[in-house]
Amino acid sequence: MSTLSAFFAQNVAMETTEDVIVSERFKDEQGNPIPWKLQAISEDQNDALRKAATKRVKGRGGQHVTETDQTEYLARLAAASVVFPNLKDGELQNSYGVRGAEVLIRRMLLAGEYANLLLKVQEINGFDNDINELVEEAKN
Repeated sequence: MSTLSAFFAQNVAMETTEDVIVSERFKDEQGNPIPWKLQAISEDQNDALRKAATKRVKGRGGQHVTETDQTEYLARLAAASVVFPNLKDGELQNSYGVRGAEVLIRRMLLAGEYANLLLKVQEINGFDNDINELVEEAKN
């Protein structure tokens, strides 16, 4: 295979998915923690999430500037990356008395569980690579 052909769509590794125990509180019939299925998203999807979390606000001197709400962006990223459980399921949302996947995920999880999920979501989407590690890897 030539070097360039490794970049052709048909030769790229399939989507990254991973099973993760997000919380010990969600158990199956045998009492075992149920893993959540997470998937990586494309940069196109990520860009749409970032834009949805970006608002125009009035800045200094009355100038309007764009500002990304990082909390909202991370909630959207997490919700988009969770394949199972289906956070868009109306019955699941109703059971927590909320509407929307981003709101549901924050209601379902404890603060530490949510923080750990965000770390895993960022990792599966490639945000965990330290630039210094990448530079060292490229040198070798």
